[in-house]
Amino acid sequence: MDLFHTKSGLSLGFTKSSIADDPISLQMDTTFRFSVSPVPLQLFEEKDDGHRENRIESDEEIRIWGQSMCVKRQRDPKPLPNPCKRFAPDPGLDQRRAAVRSWGNQRLQEADPELSEIMNKEKQRQFLGIELIASENFVCRAVMEALGSHLTNKYSEGMPGARYYTGNHFIDQIESLCQDRAMAAFNLDSDKWGVNVQPYSCTSANFAVYTGLLLPGDRMMGLDSPSGGHMSHGWYMPGGKKVSAASIFFESFPYKVNPQTGFIDYNKLEEKALDYRPKILICGGSSYPREWDYARFRQIADRCGAVLMCDMAHISGLVAAKECASPFDYCDIVTSTTHKSLRGPRGGIIFYRRGAKSRKQGMCLSNGDCTDQLDFEEKINFAVHASLQGGPHNNHIAALAIALKQVTTPEYKAYMQQVKKNAQALASALLKRKCKLVTGGTDNHLLLWDLTTLGLTGSLCMHFEVIFPCCKMWH
Repeated sequence: MDLFHTKSGLSLGFTKSSIADDPISLQMDTTFRFSVSPVPLQLFEEKDDGHRENRIESDEEIRIWGQSMCVKRQRDPKPLPNPCKRFAPDPGLDQRRAAVRSWGNQRLQEADPELSEIMNKEKQRQFLGIELIASENFVCRAVMEALGSHLTNKYSEGMPGARYYTGNHFIDQIESLCQDRAMAAFNLDSDKWGVNVQPYSCTSANFAVYTGLLLPGDRMMGLDSPSGGHMSHGWYMPGGKKVSAASIFFESFPYKVNPQTGFIDYNKLEEKALDYRPKILICGGSSYPREWDYARFRQIADRCGAVLMCDMAHISGLVAAKECASPFDYCDIVTSTTHKSLRGPRGGIIFYRRGAKSRKQGMCLSNGDCTDQLDFEEKINFAVHASLQGGPHNNHIAALAIALKQVTTPEYKAYMQQVKKNAQALASALLKRKCKLVTGGTDNHLLLWDLTTLGLTGSLCMHFEVIFPCCKMWH
C-alpha cells in the first residue's frame, strides 16, 4: 500500500426515503489503490415511550465499519441519597482540627519546656561571656528571623529556574537575590565570576570543588593542619590515619610554616609543589594570623599546572570590607563559610571563575576536556547538587542574603576595622606581658598565643577572634 504517492478523493452521500422509519445511509468512496467497500452508517430515529431517562435505548446506535457502537450509558434508576446525609460532618472532626491547631501554634516554651530551658541557659551563657573563638560570631535579629521562617518548609532541589519541584517561583527569586548580593559584596563582575550559595558548610563547599574537578586519587596540596590549615584541605594524623573525606578519597601532601618564625615558607612550598604536582593548590587556613601572598601562590600554581583555590573562611568579612588582601585577583576558585567574619547564618559559599581562560592550565581536569573556556561552573554546580547534597536550605539562603546586604554598608566596614583594632590591642597587651605570639602579632582578626613556653600541652596553639564590637552591637 502506497500512502504517500496515491491521489485520493473522499465523497460522502446521504440519502433518506420518505418513510420515517427508513435509515439514513452514509456512503464513503475513495480512490486509494486498495479497494474499500462502502459501509453504511445507520442512524435510527429515537422512539420515546415515556421512560427515556431510565433505560438503554437499543434502537439508537452507530455502526462504523460494520461494528455497532453504543453512544449512551445506562442511567442509574435509583435516586441519589439525601445530600445532607452524604456529607454529614464527622462528629470528631472539630476536635481533631483543634488538636492540630494547638500543636501547630504552640510556642517553644509550651511545646517543649525542657528544651526551651536548655536553650535559654545557652543564651545567657553567650550574653554573659566573652567569646574569643575565631569560628563564631553573633548574627542580627533579621538573620535569626529568616532562619526560623516558613522557608524551611519548601523543597527546592536544583538551581534557580531548574527545580525538581513546583512552587519554587519565590524561592528562585530569593536564591537569585542572594547570588547577586554575594557578587556585590566582593565587587565581582558576573561575566568573570559565578557563585553557588547552596553548600551546607565550607567543608561541604571544599569537597564539592574536589568532587567536581578531581578524580578519586588525584592530588591536592594545602597548609598542614598543625601549621594553621584546615582538615578539609586533606590531612593525615602523624600515624598515617586519614582524618577527612578529602584525604580518604584524594591524595594530599601538605606544606608547612617555618617552625621558628611561624610564617609560610614559600620557597619550600614551591619546591614541594613542583615535585608533587598537585592538581589543586590551596591557600587559606583556619588559624594563620598574617596576610597571604596570593601573587606568589599564583606563580607556583602556574609552574606546576594546578588550579589555585582559596579557602577564605575566616577572613571573608575582612576581604569584603577591603581590610585585607583579596584572593579574587589571583585565584580560580574561592570558598568560604558564611557565619564567621561575614556574620551570617551557618553555611558555605563557592565562587568560581567563568569565561575564557586567562592563564595556561598545565593539565586537563576530570574528564580530559581541554578547551579555551573555563568549565568550573557546570562541574561545581553539579557536584553540589546532585552529587553531594539534596535540597538547599532555603531559610539559610534567605538569611545569607540579609547578611550580604549588611556587608556592603559603611557600618559593616567600620565594624571590621574595629575588629582588627581589637585584635591588635589584645596582641599588644599580651606581648607586654611577655607572652609569645606566633609570628609576633596579627594582620587580621585572630592571633595565636604559643603556650608551649608555659609547659602546657594538648594542642599546639589557641586561636582567638576579638568580637567585642559585635557583642555591643547585638546585645
